[in-house]
Amino acid sequence: MGIDELQTFAGVVSTAIFAGSNLPMLIKAAKTRDLSSYSFTYLVASNVGNMVHWVYIAQLPTGPIWFLHLFYTVTMLLMLVWYLRFERREC
Repeated sequence: MGIDELQTFAGVVSTAIFAGSNLPMLIKAAKTRDLSSYSFTYLVASNVGNMVHWVYIAQLPTGPIWFLHLFYTVTMLLMLVWYLRFERREC
């Protein structure tokens, strides 16, 4: 296995680990609709940061980093939407 294959393999494995570590958070939020442990500012800042980071990601060749960042972007956007839908209603 050459260095390129090793780097791609490491990227795929780390992407699976990082994405998998976020799944329990998403499942819990979807089931309980309780996002009180998240702040609106955190969720907005995370989404803005993800959008800005896409400027960097876009210049990279397609690979595991694209899938990981896409997962983070979708996850944070979903959490913000759920927060606005479920937490703001209770205020």
